[in-house]
Amino acid sequence: MAVVCCVAGFFIGVVYRKRVAESAVGSAEIQAENILEEAKRAAEAKKKEVLLEAKEESIRTKNEAEKEAKERRNEQLRTEKRLIQKEEALDRKSESYEKKEELLQSKLEALEQQKTEAGKVLAKHQQELERISGLTREEAKAYLISTIEHDARLEASMMLKDLEAKTRIEADKKAKDILSGAIQRCAMDHVAETTVSVVSLPNDEMKGRIIGREGRNIRTLESLTGIDLIIDDTPEAVILSGFDPMRREIARIALEKLILDGRVHPARIEEMVEKAKKEVEAQIREEGEAATFETGVHGIHHELVRLLGKMKFRTSYGQNVLKHSIEVAHLCGLIAGELGADINMAKRAGLLHDIGKSVDHDLEGSHVSIGVALCKKYRENEIIINAVESHHGDVEPANVISIITQAADAISASRPGARRETLESYIKRLQKLESIADAFSGVEKSFAIQAGRELRIIIIPEEVDDATLPMLARDVAKKIEAELEYPGQIKVNLIRETRAIEYAK
Repeated sequence: MAVVCCVAGFFIGVVYRKRVAESAVGSAEIQAENILEEAKRAAEAKKKEVLLEAKEESIRTKNEAEKEAKERRNEQLRTEKRLIQKEEALDRKSESYEKKEELLQSKLEALEQQKTEAGKVLAKHQQELERISGLTREEAKAYLISTIEHDARLEASMMLKDLEAKTRIEADKKAKDILSGAIQRCAMDHVAETTVSVVSLPNDEMKGRIIGREGRNIRTLESLTGIDLIIDDTPEAVILSGFDPMRREIARIALEKLILDGRVHPARIEEMVEKAKKEVEAQIREEGEAATFETGVHGIHHELVRLLGKMKFRTSYGQNVLKHSIEVAHLCGLIAGELGADINMAKRAGLLHDIGKSVDHDLEGSHVSIGVALCKKYRENEIIINAVESHHGDVEPANVISIITQAADAISASRPGARRETLESYIKRLQKLESIADAFSGVEKSFAIQAGRELRIIIIPEEVDDATLPMLARDVAKKIEAELEYPGQIKVNLIRETRAIEYAK
């Protein structure tokens, strides 16, 4: 019974659960159908709403397009109206210009007629003037021009003479300063003999390595030293060209180091140039100390000793300035000994008299003014300062040491072989001087004397009068300045004389 009850209960439970499930499925289907119906109604409402919005947007767009088209039509109408007005204005202006052109044409015809009549009257008057004066038009013009030119030159000559007389005294000192600086710094023909150095190469292959790829090595060396490297067909040699001997020496040392090292590239070039600069600086100090030791001058400021060493790389008319200074110091000592003056002070003045030349390429002013400034800066004795300042006659010597220094400087500079100039260039310069003077009218003969420092010109007295003589001298001087390069100054000396000879019998 128990088993039967369990089985019966099981089947009853199964049947009950089946019915419950069938009722749940039916209710779910009903809910799904309700949801579908609500979704369809919502979709229809959304569809109607979207269609309504699209319709409203279409209507609004259409209205805006119609409004814009209407505005464009109005703007087009206004533009057409303005164009019509401008066209009418242009037509009116065109008519006005045509009337003005006709008026101007008539006036032009009247002017042409008046011009023709005036030309006839002018020709008639010109013929009458030629008849009265007895000169043609060209002859009268030439006479008038020559008269005006003569009067103008005469007046200018008188004014020039007065101005020169008034300013000669005031300008004398300043002219000396300017000329001394110009003499020292000017580049003369013979400078080319002392502006090149030759560096030997082990072989011609080294030339290509010095030049480098696309010339980068040679450009680096030139830019670092400021010296031009000339690499030509000269076998196993490179030429260094430059007016600064110190830079040329730095370039020579650096190039020789690069050749020995064998590695030539921009970085190595910079390193060797720096080493060469240090070597040259050390050499400068050694040369300055050697100069003071040789002359027996002690107690000089170390910076002045360095500047003395720099003078080894400075030349004046082919004469080494350091050797010249040492020679002047010895001469000053000898002269001072003979005169009973202070030998040590005289040697010191002679050694330092050209100290300004060591830096005159770097500073403004003559080497005299620079030397005075340096001596004052490093507290040299007033006697030394006056000797430096007066050794070229810029100021009056204030003591016997200054006079001794001036004399010793002149002796050292003027002794045979001290200063040189190429004979060929010297002769050419003298010939050029004389040819410049001979080219002027009224010159009978010219002579270049005193080694080209004076040009003496003999004037034909019948062609040049005393009033125009200063103007002719000025013209000759100006032409010399424009066409020649020369040291110092050239004196243009014009001589005009009239002689009357009679014999008593």
